[in-house]
Amino acid sequence: MRYLTAGESHGPQLTTIIEGVPAGLSITHEDIDIELARRQKGHGRGRRMQIEKDQVQILSGVRHGKALGSPITLAVENRDWTHWTKIMGIEPIEEGVEDEIKRKISRPRPGHADLNGAIKYGHRDMRNVLERSSARETTVRVAAGAVAKKLLFELGITVAGHVVEIGGVKAERVPYKDLTELQEVTEASSVRSFDPKVEQQMMDAIDQAKENGDSIGGVVEVIVEGMPAGVGSYVHYDRKLDAKIAGAVMSINAFKGVEFGIGFQAAQLPGSKVHDEIIWDEENGYTRRTNNLGGFEGGMTTGMPIVVRGVMKPIPTLYKPLNSVDIETKEVFAASIERSDSCAVPAASVVAEAVVAWEVASAIVEQFGQDRIDLLLENINRSKVHARDF
Repeated sequence: MRYLTAGESHGPQLTTIIEGVPAGLSITHEDIDIELARRQKGHGRGRRMQIEKDQVQILSGVRHGKALGSPITLAVENRDWTHWTKIMGIEPIEEGVEDEIKRKISRPRPGHADLNGAIKYGHRDMRNVLERSSARETTVRVAAGAVAKKLLFELGITVAGHVVEIGGVKAERVPYKDLTELQEVTEASSVRSFDPKVEQQMMDAIDQAKENGDSIGGVVEVIVEGMPAGVGSYVHYDRKLDAKIAGAVMSINAFKGVEFGIGFQAAQLPGSKVHDEIIWDEENGYTRRTNNLGGFEGGMTTGMPIVVRGVMKPIPTLYKPLNSVDIETKEVFAASIERSDSCAVPAASVVAEAVVAWEVASAIVEQFGQDRIDLLLENINRSKVHARDF
């Protein structure tokens, strides 16, 4: 499976075209709208989320609630477009009013794509960069992820994300019964934390950052349960599923690090405390006594839950901006301010769910290679029996 996104932050809409979804998969706009609404929630979100009420339009590839096997087109309208029609218009503009209409941006913001993108594409107006590099693009990545999550659900695979740290406030490892409980609790939390003792502390940290004109980041975790063993490959570097997931998580705006299982903690421990002992029983077949490696060995799934965490840096748009240099005059200025959040970590956990779900679903379809959802399910069930009896 693959997908491509298009659209600007203040353009008329965001679009994704998805290819390779097996025919027969049930897909409705409600399935996707639920995920879009989840992305818009969270303590610390800015005014843009009060303007937008993201809802998907399914424009191709689905008939009477079922995927056809042909490309699926999903579009999400930008309601704020009505205020930006002149600035973001497609048609050429008349001479003499260019600067007024364009609102040219020549002051790059530290931490953004502004300057590097302008150098790369030769843009003297950095709005041409920031409109596409905006995290608004993740709206349709969440839409694509919603389709992937629906596919995984049909195959008995569940994906859930939550927040484990915001601004230095860390949640404790509170045990949960299953992913359903984790989802129910975190959906009710304004910071998507499963630890109720730190929820208020996280919100206080976000409020303090906002009051200071600053921003804060954090850490999100995504868990995938129900995976068959052996998905991915040890044969080639570009087929390792953990590498694909790591790349997908790093592709989310403002993410700067990824780890699986105990991750970087493994550098501090001997091998006897890191690797997961293999056990076997008639009911479950091969499992692991622990899951320190986060569900992966040799670039392939072990059958244990996938556990991946991503680090999100503070959003670089600050209301007490850092200094920058005007690309026209080369003078020092305070960086320009675009409307922004003081913290988007809770929303980022939803985006992380989406991109992880996509990579897992794509690997499943590639490995078990069927164009029909019913045959795909048969192949996966057959592989689970084989792994148990191996």
